[in-house]
Amino acid sequence: MNYNWDWASVGDSLPLLWEGFKTTLLATVLGTLVAAVLGLIVAMAGRAPSRLVTVPVRAVTEFVRSTPLLVQLAGAYAVFNTVEPLTIGITVLGIHYASYLSEVYRAGIDAVPKGQWEACRALSMSPRRTWQAVILPQAVRNVLPALGNYAISMFKETPFLAVITVSEMVAEAREYGATHFVYAETFTLAGLIFLAASYPTSLLMRKLEKRLGH
Repeated sequence: MNYNWDWASVGDSLPLLWEGFKTTLLATVLGTLVAAVLGLIVAMAGRAPSRLVTVPVRAVTEFVRSTPLLVQLAGAYAVFNTVEPLTIGITVLGIHYASYLSEVYRAGIDAVPKGQWEACRALSMSPRRTWQAVILPQAVRNVLPALGNYAISMFKETPFLAVITVSEMVAEAREYGATHFVYAETFTLAGLIFLAASYPTSLLMRKLEKRLGH
């Protein structure tokens, strides 16, 4: 069976895929910001002296890590069906990856030498000043490559947003393919766009890891 590649469909579908890519990129950037901030908050809450804080935080984190992203998206969409789907998608992506980044932050914080903590206490620095000026700058530096890698992973999982009717790039490719019966062209083009966007970022992350001594 011979298949004739339709170059005209590639050109026709590119504007639609580009619009979808902008949605994909927006979801990735905002989702990463949510995950980075929330993950840090969860990591710090996990070090609280009271079990009334640490136990619920760990329980929620384990629940999020132990359930598929697809199920979380569908569940959130069913419960919050009056909210904009893209907002739901960004929030769920952020929360999902925050559960993983919290462990990354925890490892980064634990990697800060004990002498740094002792020096802060010897200087009578407040807990807030200790975290802001000494601990967090070192911890974030330690985990920065991992944060970048998780951002790339999130980028590649944005097609799941189609389940809640978000018109990201793969959803646009599928829609065009269903209308014009040219799935191979549109999905190949979408894959190439993903590759063109993620591969250079991966190379930058590797260079950053080497520069930071990881």
